[in-house]
Amino acid sequence: MPAVRLTALGAYVPERVVTNDDLSHLVDTSDAWIRTRTGIAERRIAAHDETTSTLAATAAARTLAARGLDPAAVELVIVATMMPDSPVPAVACQVQRRLGLVSAAAFDIAAACSGFVFALETAAQFVRTGAVANALVIGSEVLSRLIDWTDRSTCVLFGDGAGAALIEAAPEGEAGLLGGVLRSDGSGHDLLWLPAGGSALPATAETVAAGQHYLKMRGLDLYRAVVPMVCEAILAACARVGVDLQAVDLCVPHQANVHLIAEVADLLGLPLDRFVLNLERYGNTSSASIPLALAEAAAVGRLRVGDLVLLVGFGAGLTCGASLLRWSGAHL
Repeated sequence: MPAVRLTALGAYVPERVVTNDDLSHLVDTSDAWIRTRTGIAERRIAAHDETTSTLAATAAARTLAARGLDPAAVELVIVATMMPDSPVPAVACQVQRRLGLVSAAAFDIAAACSGFVFALETAAQFVRTGAVANALVIGSEVLSRLIDWTDRSTCVLFGDGAGAALIEAAPEGEAGLLGGVLRSDGSGHDLLWLPAGGSALPATAETVAAGQHYLKMRGLDLYRAVVPMVCEAILAACARVGVDLQAVDLCVPHQANVHLIAEVADLLGLPLDRFVLNLERYGNTSSASIPLALAEAAAVGRLRVGDLVLLVGFGAGLTCGASLLRWSGAHL
């Protein structure tokens, strides 16, 4: 089967910045309280005329422009999101329409904050089997519209943004996406969830009045469940690919909480400076966080050709996924 390489990256974040001090006027909190507990200082919030699909399309367009690829040549689009514009149609189909991706099949993946890794691994299988020559993989979220801005436990955490990657079949013998593992544990379904708006509890005036269309989270229980799951997925991915964990040059984790990432690093015996951290400026952008962080790392020169890079996502579901790639450079 052909190898798969990542050839281009693109990102987009809304212009509006909401700082911790701004939030202190909405709920009983402070900059020091939020920074100490999460590592977050500010986040981006989408404008009224921005949606998950507009953010996704902008990130995707930048990716294609960086690569110099005609939109008509794109063969597959997968969007990872937990906040589509609407339940139907898929965000990927709206991106296809916006960018004129006339040859592309398009669908969404709902794996919460692990979504980008799930989408990347899925798209890679299409390329490896020869079903498509290339694929656009996008993580995009407008989580600000799922947040109760009077709930201190959630409103300080999340932000909006999008990131995209183009993957293509690689020349024979060239290293690229090496492989990974995907994990799920449905027993943790009630640690981070949205109560209403689906078939179990359709939207009514009562569900709206009761605030059941906002994200709910059992933060400490989620933290405790996720840490061992992340460690296991990382070790399993290394074993599957046949590399030593200590050989990993750069880790790009989902940007959830600086303490969670630090604990994972400590348990695995990796220095924290080997991890990309940008949640201070963007907060938790769910499926967008990994491509945003990867694009930033590439832009500032933290990635060198030949580096072994680990991507790891984790979130509601529970879901977790880890992917390894050999960096061969990417258009930005």
